[in-house]
Amino acid sequence: MDKLSDILKLRNINKSVRDHNKYEYQAYGNRLADELGDEKHRALYIRLAKNEERNILESAREYVLRSENAVTKGRLFMWKLSQLKKDRLNKQAE
Repeated sequence: MDKLSDILKLRNINKSVRDHNKYEYQAYGNRLADELGDEKHRALYIRLAKNEERNILESAREYVLRSENAVTKGRLFMWKLSQLKKDRLNKQAE
């Protein structure tokens, strides 16, 4: 008789959340949450990926990943995202 864990491995039942992505923005939001180590706020990153411009999200992501002394990467990401959005609004107002 086989172990239950072996049977589940064979059937691939223990799939992660990333395997259930229907849309591209869901995959991007999940990847953001994984890279930032903030799985608790996974839905937030998916919503951001759906509603925000991708180039702004990528700029904030790159900034955080380059930062070596970031304690909470999710908080730094949100701060940088808000700064980039403010800069974009200021440029549009000029």
